[in-house]
Amino acid sequence: MKSYKVVEFGKPLEKVEATPPEPKGTEVLIRIATCGVCHSDIHLHDGYFDLGGGRKLDMGRSMKLPHTLGHEIVGEVVAAGPDAGDVKPGSKWLVFPWIGCGECALCKNGDEHLCGPNQALGVSRDGGFSDHVVVPHPRYLVDYGDVPDAVACTYACSGLTAFSALKKAEHVSDADPILIVGAGGVGQSAIGLCQSLHGVAPIVADIDPAKREQALALGAGEAVDPSDKSARKELLQKTGGGFAAVIDFVGAASSTEFGMSVLRKGGKIVIVGLFGGSIDLPLATVPMKAITISGSYVGSLAELEELAAIGRKGGIPQISVSTRSLDEVQETLDQLREGKIVGRAVLQA
Repeated sequence: MKSYKVVEFGKPLEKVEATPPEPKGTEVLIRIATCGVCHSDIHLHDGYFDLGGGRKLDMGRSMKLPHTLGHEIVGEVVAAGPDAGDVKPGSKWLVFPWIGCGECALCKNGDEHLCGPNQALGVSRDGGFSDHVVVPHPRYLVDYGDVPDAVACTYACSGLTAFSALKKAEHVSDADPILIVGAGGVGQSAIGLCQSLHGVAPIVADIDPAKREQALALGAGEAVDPSDKSARKELLQKTGGGFAAVIDFVGAASSTEFGMSVLRKGGKIVIVGLFGGSIDLPLATVPMKAITISGSYVGSLAELEELAAIGRKGGIPQISVSTRSLDEVQETLDQLREGKIVGRAVLQA
């Protein structure tokens, strides 16, 4: 078993070789075929999330080192514990990584992804920057049909995150459009899914010309540069006062401020991205404009099953995916950090 582990936060991953673990109880041992590389892996590699104002969310409290990152996993069952039921060796699955404690009210309501004492793969438990991973129960294995492995694995985070955020958008129509801020891997997933869920082509804002071009190729109705001083005015004029829904897949101060500035009265902004920072928000404008500010964090197991069903029927346009060897994981993280990857980077074990 080969894994690339965080041994010290912020330092290069280290290759570790060991004997694959023996699954116990309900556990299932998966031989990994593909694993996506996510922006959140950068923050987890650093050991913190930027909360703005010099504040940080320290991940050292929940991540015990050495630790294997990676949460977008597709693979094949190698072995199963004695209580794992009839899951068959050789069968291939998409893995739901956002596993909770199973005991709290959130977990019992089907919202394991929001569980505080979570057991998420790649976050609290070892994940997919490896050639094997242990999944605690076969209920977290999702059928992805004939979708290519390198695409299906992205459903577990970028696809699921986009899907869940889009479901939170309201009152979207041709007359009341939606704005997607950020056309990275998650934003690209949302562009294609927007047609499936809302029947409209979104308008996309991104500062990168290559990502704007890719957004148009994926079906965006228009792609604008939010750093262009005329963009706000033109969008407000085009929409007759602003957007019904804005989804911010960046989560930086500049992206959220831009999204808020083009939100109409009664509109809703859904903040998804974890880039970090903070904004200065005049509180009186929230009731005066009757706006809704919502957060969206990945998605539930039920939502992933719903998303995979759409994918099996061919209802999800394929995003831009680049594949590379598991041994290139550190280089891939570095390129992602530097903004050099368009679409989604996927490791092949």
